[in-house]
Amino acid sequence: MSFYKITPTEELKPYVNHFAISESLQQHTYKVFPSTKLVIGFQYKGFLNSVENNLQNTLATAGITGIQNSFKTFENTVVTGTVLVYFTETGFTYFSSLPAHELFNQSVSLDNIFEKNKIEETEYKLSLAASHTGKIKIIEQFLLSQLKERKEDKLIVEAVKLIYQSNGLIKIKELTQKLFISQSPFEKRFRSLVGTTPKKFASIVRFNAVIGDLKKARSLTDLCFEHNFFDQAHFIKDFKQYTGDTPENFKRLL
Repeated sequence: MSFYKITPTEELKPYVNHFAISESLQQHTYKVFPSTKLVIGFQYKGFLNSVENNLQNTLATAGITGIQNSFKTFENTVVTGTVLVYFTETGFTYFSSLPAHELFNQSVSLDNIFEKNKIEETEYKLSLAASHTGKIKIIEQFLLSQLKERKEDKLIVEAVKLIYQSNGLIKIKELTQKLFISQSPFEKRFRSLVGTTPKKFASIVRFNAVIGDLKKARSLTDLCFEHNFFDQAHFIKDFKQYTGDTPENFKRLL
């Protein structure tokens, strides 16, 4: 399986973190771990299935996945190709009026959000594009055609920044105090723009920080202490929710 990351044009950089093209000649089953970004996928070759409880569900060839609360298992057919759009943390809301939290734990067809004829036109152009560069240009054209004027919510952007700076360890009460806002309206704005609650977002940021530190950590005890887990039992429980595996087994596969 090959995976290429591509930087968006300057016009899209405030909204799109990066593009990616994933291609495979063989059938694969793989896990995707929780991320802080909503993702659009255009399948230009083959099909992708989600797998849950040994049951397969074929996904739409053009779809969007919201922030997830746990790992997901997927299986691609032979000879597959996908263009992926990884939005910035608040980027999706510049293309759709749909509150981002309505996509939490969801993977839905893109024609539930955008005009079906626009999706079909984009898929047709992708089928004719001969190069990766050509495919990305087609997706960029689609996104630019959907881009809406919207005032940036600087408070939520700052909240996201503070959560990242703390590796997800900042308390929501401390966050609202720093931002001079009460908790209820803050959480409502955050969910709508980012796609989940600030607490869950911080938890996913912390999880990804744990993954980054797992290989270099001297012991699980050190890792628990450094990332403010109450004890090893809570740490292992959260880790299995996000990866489907224990930290020890996961570390051996790194």
